[in-house]
Amino acid sequence: MARQAVTKPRKQASQERSRATVAALVEATARILVREGFDKASTNRIAEVAGVSVGSLYQYFPSKEALVVAVVERHNREIMEVVRGVLAEVASLPVEDAVPRLVAMAIEAHRVDPELHRVLSEQVPRIGRLENIETGNRQARALFRAYLESRGHELRVTDLDLAAFVCATSIEALAHNAVLHHSELSSDSAADALIDETTRLILGYLQPVPARATA
Repeated sequence: MARQAVTKPRKQASQERSRATVAALVEATARILVREGFDKASTNRIAEVAGVSVGSLYQYFPSKEALVVAVVERHNREIMEVVRGVLAEVASLPVEDAVPRLVAMAIEAHRVDPELHRVLSEQVPRIGRLENIETGNRQARALFRAYLESRGHELRVTDLDLAAFVCATSIEALAHNAVLHHSELSSDSAADALIDETTRLILGYLQPVPARATA
């Protein structure tokens, strides 16, 4: 039975110089994953691209898998910054006005280094850390659920946990496939049509009829 790689960092960088070293190693790992693939991302290669010694790498990370996890966590943080920002902007808007903004946000979030997003989606299962990606998804669903709860009087659905899962998963899947696998759908012109159709899909689920028609 193959030994499972250790994916937790050895220690946290506390000083500015050590934080810079860790940042360089994580960035080098991301660049190699995109340009050369997971199999070429050896610790020696990562240290070379980062411009640090292998010994310095092992002070912070026990394996290349631990570095890939660090890349996933950084990527999740970048995406969650976009998610939190847009949800804060739409917090007071009615559902029919908020949903198109949220769909547009999902497409924009997937445009944050899409090639890296593709590689991580394909390679992370190999290191057994799918929970790192799922953590970001859970955070996004929790934020979306909180928004739905604040607009409960506009909704047909009553199970907000399920509604948040259905909506967030549908939006994520459409944005993911549009940006990563159908680039023609994520161009500025096509994205507008995709946003409109996805909005119709989500509103049709959340509300029995358009809100303005029942006002």
